[in-house]
Amino acid sequence: MRTARVAYGGAIHHAVPHERGLRLADGRVLAEDAVAWLPPFEVGTVIALGLNYGNHVRELARELTVTSQDEPLVFFKGRGTLIGPRGFTQRPDGVKFMHYECELAVVIGKTARKVGRAAAMHHVAGYTVCNDYAIRDYLENWYRPNLRAKNRDGCTVLGPWFVDAADVPDPHALALRTLVNGKVVQQGNTADLINDIPALIEYLSEFMTLQAGDVILTGTPEGVSNVDAGDEVVTEIEGIGRLVNTIVGDEAFGRSVAPGREPQ
Repeated sequence: MRTARVAYGGAIHHAVPHERGLRLADGRVLAEDAVAWLPPFEVGTVIALGLNYGNHVRELARELTVTSQDEPLVFFKGRGTLIGPRGFTQRPDGVKFMHYECELAVVIGKTARKVGRAAAMHHVAGYTVCNDYAIRDYLENWYRPNLRAKNRDGCTVLGPWFVDAADVPDPHALALRTLVNGKVVQQGNTADLINDIPALIEYLSEFMTLQAGDVILTGTPEGVSNVDAGDEVVTEIEGIGRLVNTIVGDEAFGRSVAPGREPQ
């Protein structure tokens, strides 16, 4: 089952795919571009993984002081980072390198505390696609996620569909890819996760309680490259969905700054 959350007519609606676009829960059928798309579920805590694909670790090997054998590199994101499909993500003037990150997002369905690996998948409600942008200029030592790099307003795109876990036979065998302006720039497979979903749930639930609606962003494979204002970025995950997003400059937000300086 695939569901979305959209805004239309002054209200938020749940919707499902329809041959003519979307069908709202009240029965109305609308074109996909007639609504504002939102993250497809009520989001709780956003837990993100860095460096969780072996090929991405190798891609950044010259810049790293960690290895694939270390504990998971985990960080949190505020809700202000989240936007829905077809939204706009700001690229600050003056930065040199901003990149996309196609990620499988795992949605927790019920409370998990000290859950072992064998039971971990029973706590997964479903999945969606995430594009979690980073600005490399602001990364500590060029790899450690920090506030300015990974907690920017509108930098984390989720959607378009929430896909029920029962409809994804093996979340560890899904192809991922990213396209910029129609050109494939990143490809990978969730089979290459260093820490798979049961391992992440076991690790996290050992020291924190996971609640329904919490989401784990599982990391991105190799193939990151720079994006600029005006670029259309599409992140796709096999069986989960196709997520479209556009990069815009400071002027789209009514701000202009001197070259080389970030707006305050």
